[in-house]
Amino acid sequence: MQNGDQTMAAKDWDDLASRRSAQQRRFFAGRPKKIVDVLADLFAKRGYARRQINEQLEAVWRMASGERLAAWSQPLGIRGGSLDVLVANSAVMQELAFQRQTILGELQRQLPDARIRKIKFRVGQLG
Repeated sequence: MQNGDQTMAAKDWDDLASRRSAQQRRFFAGRPKKIVDVLADLFAKRGYARRQINEQLEAVWRMASGERLAAWSQPLGIRGGSLDVLVANSAVMQELAFQRQTILGELQRQLPDARIRKIKFRVGQLG
């Protein structure tokens, strides 16, 4: 019977913890929140921060690759330290590959927090 009492006590403890957690959520939900926190949540939910980062990446890409090549290419995003770039055709990809180290150095200088270590090109339809 002692073992059954321990199981019952553990179950009661879990129920109590669950109820307390629900009570705390209700208590803190009604409290005023800082506007900074509310705006940060809103921006995260709406994807505004991602859009701003993408716009900044595109601007730096135009500067680093040059207007001529930037017109035929589009940075897609950074994943695992690798910048993925979509290019219009293989000739543009070859020209960008020749300039890869120069472009990479400029991207690293302009966007140090992005930690870009390499650039990957792929041919596709620009959007």
